[in-house]
Amino acid sequence: MRSDYHHYKVEIKNLKFTTTDDGNLLPKTAIVTFFDEDDNNIGVELFGYRETREWYEMIARGEALVMDQCLVRDFSLSSYRDAQGLEKKAYVTVPSFTARNAFFEARVLNDFSFAHFVDGNVDFEHTHFAKGPVSFNSSRFGDGNPVFNNMLFRDGNVDFGNVNFGAGIKGFKNTVFRDGKKDFQYCNFGNGEVSFNNTEFHDGELSFINAVFGDGNVSFKICRITGGKVAFHYARFGKGNISFERVDFGNSRVDFRAVEFGEGRVNFNRAVFGDGELTFEGCELPRGRFYFKRVVMGRGSLNFELAVFPETELFFEKTDFGQRDVSFMGSVFKHLSLQSCHLDHYIDLRVSRCDYLDLSDTVVRDIIDLQPYDQNVEIGVLNLFGMRLLGRLYLNWEENHVSRMIVRQQGSHRMKAEQFRILKENFSITGQYADEDKAYVCFKRYEALADLEKRSRRGWLSRLGGWIEYAFKWLVFDKIGLYATDPVRVLISMIFAYLFFTFIYLLLPLFFDTRIVSSLGDPDQLSTLAVAFYHSAITFLTIGYGDYYPSGIIRWISGVEGFVGLFMMSYFTVAFVRKILR
Repeated sequence: MRSDYHHYKVEIKNLKFTTTDDGNLLPKTAIVTFFDEDDNNIGVELFGYRETREWYEMIARGEALVMDQCLVRDFSLSSYRDAQGLEKKAYVTVPSFTARNAFFEARVLNDFSFAHFVDGNVDFEHTHFAKGPVSFNSSRFGDGNPVFNNMLFRDGNVDFGNVNFGAGIKGFKNTVFRDGKKDFQYCNFGNGEVSFNNTEFHDGELSFINAVFGDGNVSFKICRITGGKVAFHYARFGKGNISFERVDFGNSRVDFRAVEFGEGRVNFNRAVFGDGELTFEGCELPRGRFYFKRVVMGRGSLNFELAVFPETELFFEKTDFGQRDVSFMGSVFKHLSLQSCHLDHYIDLRVSRCDYLDLSDTVVRDIIDLQPYDQNVEIGVLNLFGMRLLGRLYLNWEENHVSRMIVRQQGSHRMKAEQFRILKENFSITGQYADEDKAYVCFKRYEALADLEKRSRRGWLSRLGGWIEYAFKWLVFDKIGLYATDPVRVLISMIFAYLFFTFIYLLLPLFFDTRIVSSLGDPDQLSTLAVAFYHSAITFLTIGYGDYYPSGIIRWISGVEGFVGLFMMSYFTVAFVRKILR
């Protein structure tokens, strides 16, 4: 049956009609002529027809309703209950029901509310509800496979609220819901697969508020939603995979607040979100995977605040966040990945807990906020490798345990060094100079380890040279002054070096023919200890009065001390000036 018509005309003829599928004989024939917007005839369809009261009589007799290839007018179970003197919410039992390729129209409402379809294999495939809203409110379906595939709801106002489906496959594939409210609130889909694949939802609210999906896969793959509000908040899913792959949400406001996703894989790969708020606030997925791969978003906001994914991996791989602010504040994740994403606006990553946060290969043009404010931000591992930081990272070295987050990675020393370099440059821009120094020290340490690792792969001579170079850097650059970031440490190192040489001057004369000689005859009568301290001081500080001079092997030691003193004073000057100027 064609669905591209603008309007239609119906003629009822007193000619018997035999359906093509099962040979069912109808007392009359309905001729439906379809027209386009310009009133051109674009097709004719023939349907069987019987008066509405005849359908009611069949229900009263407990017969199966076979509406295949029928035109059905003003069918209303509410009217049936009134005629039978039943209560307004009394269930009407329908033993068996099919309406394939049927054509429904109603002046008020196509009403299937409070129907009890004993045989759950209800079939509406290729049926058109051409006129009037449709209600299945509070209907019950037995265990079976109800089919609503390839349907057209022209009015668009469709009510599946409080419907209770049994176990089995539920199909709404390739169905078109025109403008109007599509209501699936409190609908219980039961166990079994549910498919809305390739379905079109035109303007108007689409509501699955408090809907319950049992165990089984649920798919909205390749759906098209042209606008309005999409509401799933408080919905519950059982065990199974949930797919919104390639769904075009248009400019809808999409609401997944407090949704319980059960256990399984949730897939939004290649979905398109236009200009509208997107919220997953307070949703839950105890274990499984949540994918947003190559998703495209427009303006609005993306809210994952207070989400609870304790054993779940949430991936935003190569996602375009558009002009959206994104917030994960207070959420719990096992693994949160924004790998290879473009982060052009504010990203709030002040999570409550995340075992692994992956920001590798991202392009950051605005702010990423990781700095604790009124709660702890517990991140086990942070991966920044390959990040192009054009914006700012706000985090605190101590409060965020930055060193621990980077060091715990499984990557190479070179990868860790690169990430500390990124943090060093970031802290410099944000004015966190103490944190900059700590990041710089870690960067140089892991750079040295990476160089050692590289040379260790070569021959033994290269390995030996590598170890010598590494030991020199470790002692001179790192331990003495933390790569010129700590003048106090350099000063303390100077004191230790001075004392080291002093005790050498005390000990060497006990084993060798060497001593410190007074060129003035020792007028002050200094003790051996005082002479050692004095000579070490004027040598280390390169004063060189000449009143005491070394003899023997000590003269060579004194030369070394003079060089060390000159070097360490220069080192202290660099570290001190660097601190003061910032």
